[in-house]
Amino acid sequence: MKFGETFKEYLHGDQEWFLDKVSHVEYKRLKKVLKSCRRCKALHEGNSTIDQTDGEQQQNPTFSRFCQCQSCPVCDQMFFTELMREATDIAGCFSSRVRHLLHLHVPRGMQRYVLRLRQCFKNDQQALVEEGLMLIEYITMNAIAIRKILKKYDKVHSSANGKNFKSKLRAEHLELLQSPWLIELGALSLNFEGSDDGEAFIQFSGSFSCNLDEMEPVMTLILPHSIKLEYNLKCAICLEIVFNPYALSCGHLFCKSCACSAASVMIFQGLKASSPDSKCPICREAGVYANAVHMLELDLLIKKRHKDYWKKRAIAERAEMVKQSKEYWESQTKYVVGY
Repeated sequence: MKFGETFKEYLHGDQEWFLDKVSHVEYKRLKKVLKSCRRCKALHEGNSTIDQTDGEQQQNPTFSRFCQCQSCPVCDQMFFTELMREATDIAGCFSSRVRHLLHLHVPRGMQRYVLRLRQCFKNDQQALVEEGLMLIEYITMNAIAIRKILKKYDKVHSSANGKNFKSKLRAEHLELLQSPWLIELGALSLNFEGSDDGEAFIQFSGSFSCNLDEMEPVMTLILPHSIKLEYNLKCAICLEIVFNPYALSCGHLFCKSCACSAASVMIFQGLKASSPDSKCPICREAGVYANAVHMLELDLLIKKRHKDYWKKRAIAERAEMVKQSKEYWESQTKYVVGY
């Protein structure tokens, strides 16, 4: 079955109520634009052949505004602007829904007590798993739709504009399958292992695995439609499995203490206290600390799978935090008192 038909069935399937409320790729409408481009290109090429005289190819001005092989000024602005808007909306919707989902699984503060009281009357675990499955399919189908439509764009126009647009999506941190929230969903499914809900999660989504070998720790997600993703869980600074992990807005994972050190802030201050000029140690992009994502599910997974390592790192981080706090307040006291 062609992807267009598969995507149409998905949009009108069991999750239609959900898709009516959120953004998705307008795959069918964008394909119509490309069909128009293909017809324009065929007319342009046919007209150029007819007007060929004395060994020189002359173009009819009527068709000069249509597809010129490398780009299509008639549809480019509409096509890429629309796709960028859709990718932005999808990424925003996905992150907000996953964030809400994770708060239900790992609640904090007063929400923890409210949910515990609620669980006495209603079990939300099955609903949590079902929404997780729905979000995985949502992000997967839209990511495939974007990839397919850009590939078709380059085929129609004999260009690399679609490929370049994919690079732009990566630069804008809109690569859907590289979202840290997808890693969190994978960690959530692995944290459900051993329960009936966890088995349902894995059967629906494919294979989720996590190898926490100290040499090459990696999480592998095999999503629907045979998409295999691997995420390296080694901190590039301390070269160990990430502890209390944070994903910077550029997508790179670090231990909190390592990220704070790279941003020249103390652990107790947190990454939000970093300067806007602070750069990622890997890609050297500035301003990536302010919107860093705390990977709570991934941290819980590492704690479950590697208890001794997690405990050792927790003790070390706590000791370093106390040391930094003491030095900081001593320096502040000396500054105020004047000696």
